[in-house]
Order: sequence, then structure tokens, then C-alpha cells
Amino acid sequence: MSNELLLSATIFVIVGIVVISIFILSKFVGPQNKEDKAKNTVYESGVSNPVGGTKLRFSIKFYLVAILFVLFDVEIIFMFPWAVNIRDLGLLGLSEMFMFMGLLFAGLIYIYKKKALSWE
Repeated sequence: MSNELLLSATIFVIVGIVVISIFILSKFVGPQNKEDKAKNTVYESGVSNPVGGTKLRFSIKFYLVAILFVLFDVEIIFMFPWAVNIRDLGLLGLSEMFMFMGLLFAGLIYIYKKKALSWE
């Protein structure tokens, strides 16, 4: 085994032991206030006494907009490598990206026609 591999394995094991030791040590050294009334109360968005139940239902539009946001965010993940390698990909890469963008644009038009982005 090479010296670099042995050194990196040793450092990895030492760091693991130190992290586990810190977690175990914090359990014994840290405060032991399990029955603190203020700590066990509900605190949501600056409101210490929430009104209403926890079974609040959200509109399906909320989830649809969230999924659409993620979908159109993921397109950027595909566009950055394409932009970096645009010269190497040539005309074929350019045409593939235009097809990809066209499909996304067609999806956006479909979503717009279904009125998925309108809030009522």
C-alpha cells in the first residue's frame, strides 16, 4: 500500500473517531433540561400560540406550481454543460438544444393553456 493511501486512510479514521467522540461527549457535557416548558412549546414563524389545527389542506395548485418550478429549474442543469461545451458539440449540439428548449416551451404553453399558473 502506498504512503499517500495509508496517510489518507489514517486521517479518515481519526476524523471519524473525533466526530463520534464529540457527539458522545456533547451528550454528557451539554445541558440536561428535558422538562423545560419553554423549550417544549410550539413556535412557528414568530407565533408562539398558533391558531387552528394541524390538518390544514393546501390547494393542489400549490404543489403544481412547486413541481413546475423544480422542472424548469432542472433545465438549467442541462443548459450549463451545453453552454460550456458548445464549440465541441457543433451544429448537432445546437440543434439538440433547440429541440430541448422547444419541448420545454411547448410544455410551458400547455401549462399556460390549462391555466395551471393562475391563482384563484
